[in-house]
Amino acid sequence: MSFILHPRLEADTVPVKNLGLSRLLMMNDRTWPWLILVPERADVREIHQLAPADRLVLIEEIAYVGEILERLFKPAKINVAALGNMVPQLHVHVIARFENDPAWPKPVWGVCPPAPYEPQALLNRLRALHEVFDR
Repeated sequence: MSFILHPRLEADTVPVKNLGLSRLLMMNDRTWPWLILVPERADVREIHQLAPADRLVLIEEIAYVGEILERLFKPAKINVAALGNMVPQLHVHVIARFENDPAWPKPVWGVCPPAPYEPQALLNRLRALHEVFDR
C-alpha cells in the first residue's frame, strides 16, 4: 500500500518540502510558527509502529525542524507533539511558542480559531523557510 496524506492534513496545511522520511508541512495558521512532519509510511498511526531505523530518522528530523524554528523565530519554547486524536495518520507537530502567544503556557489546541495566512504573508513565510532549509 502506498502513502496517501490524510485529507484533514492536506486541507489544513501547506507543503514545505520533503526531508527524507517525512513530508514537511506548515499549518495554515499564522498564530504560531507551526510545522508538521508526516512520515511517508502507509498505515502508520504511532511512532512505535515505524521500523527502528525510521524512528531514528524521525527523531533527527524533529530535532532539525526544531532547530530551524528556533533559529528563525527565537521562541521561548519548542513544543513537539504526536497526538493523532483527530487525524489517525502519524504526524508530529513542531510549534514555536512565545510567552505572549494566545495560549501560553497551555497547549495551542482549541484556544482560538485558526487564522489562515494572507496570500503574500504565506509566500513570505514559505520563502523564509525555504531559505533556511535549503542552506
